[in-house]
Amino acid sequence: MSASAVYVLDLKGKVLICRNYRGDVDMSEVEHFMPILMEKEEEGMLSPILAHGGVRFMWIKHNNLYLVATSKKNACVSLVFSFLYKVVQVFSEYFKELEEESIRDNFVIIYELLDELMDFGYPQTTDSKILQEYITQEGHKLETGAPRPPATVTNAVSWRSEGIKYRKNEVFLDVIESVNLLGKYPGGLLGRMVSANGNVLRSEIVGSIKMRVFLSGMPELRLGLNDKVLFDNTGRGKSKSVELEDVKFHQCVRLSRFENDRTISFIPPDGEFELMSYRLNTHVKPLIWIESVIEKHSHSRIEYMIKAKSQFKRRSTANNVEIHIPVPNDADSPKFKTTVGSVKWVPENSEIVWSIKSFPGGKEYLMRAHFGLPSVEAEDKEGKPPISVKFEIPYFTTSGIQVRYLKIIEKSGYQALPWVRYITQNGDYQLRTQ
Repeated sequence: MSASAVYVLDLKGKVLICRNYRGDVDMSEVEHFMPILMEKEEEGMLSPILAHGGVRFMWIKHNNLYLVATSKKNACVSLVFSFLYKVVQVFSEYFKELEEESIRDNFVIIYELLDELMDFGYPQTTDSKILQEYITQEGHKLETGAPRPPATVTNAVSWRSEGIKYRKNEVFLDVIESVNLLGKYPGGLLGRMVSANGNVLRSEIVGSIKMRVFLSGMPELRLGLNDKVLFDNTGRGKSKSVELEDVKFHQCVRLSRFENDRTISFIPPDGEFELMSYRLNTHVKPLIWIESVIEKHSHSRIEYMIKAKSQFKRRSTANNVEIHIPVPNDADSPKFKTTVGSVKWVPENSEIVWSIKSFPGGKEYLMRAHFGLPSVEAEDKEGKPPISVKFEIPYFTTSGIQVRYLKIIEKSGYQALPWVRYITQNGDYQLRTQ
């Protein structure tokens, strides 16, 4: 169930325009909205959903306007709020600025838009490009010559033009995962026993599937992911499954088909776009683990002993690894020794950067740094910022997500080359020192 009615109110709660879609809520119920909102605001309990009797008010504020949707029965709240924000977007594209004056100046067009945006309480056409095929800013005007049907009638899509041609038809698909991780090394001697995951305080995977499409005509693509992949509304599966959360699709994806059989079917835009994004809130084994021991000597020098361990499979390699290690602001006279890579002191950032161009899986490397330090006490008061790590691992995903197939179907029957690539990289990847 969705919205019964939609209102646009001014800051005093006066109705500027409204549309009754279902007729099951008295239109005068909106008079209770502003008093309830002011009461909740005074109590410090303001909520985006307010209620009076059996009527719920779902509202957002934009400039000097309130957009309010009412519902008497259980509504899909996320759908209603998504619709209200879409209304703001569409109105803003029509009138440049959405405010009280633009509402008063465009009553006729707004009523036409509200009729197209929603039907019997359910969102219908919310794409502004499609709406502009029906409703122009000047209102309905008769055009000379033969009338042209709207794009939706001809099965065209707003995000892709007709008549696109390429000599070589290709599709590039990248599965990119960023690992956000906060870990803590408990301190002590390097190489002491630490659990396989170290001390991971927080971790998550943020992923996206990005595409570059160079295809002629109006092709349909079908993407299949490996059987381990589940989506958050399918319920918990086996322990080895990959359960994606916060999944968002590009508008080209046929959501109805995806809901039925989990097939990702779409007519793609031309060029580069993000097909989908997702999140995985899971305990991630640190791909690159850092152990650090910091020793201070007689208040005049400080020594760092750093061990970097790659904890992914040997067949994979991390490229362009950078380990950023904070040092005191007044450190000087640096000396470095490392088993691999290069070390650079960056005094303007109060850090040293250990760069390793190629870091194979299952390896560990050591680095020592020595600084002169006039005042160790000052460093203690400042606290110890975490070590941060940057990396990129090609042909590898932390989640285990894989593309099982990518089919390209076009009526002319041309052959196209699909290219699939996997990349895991650092997101906000930090490790606290002892």
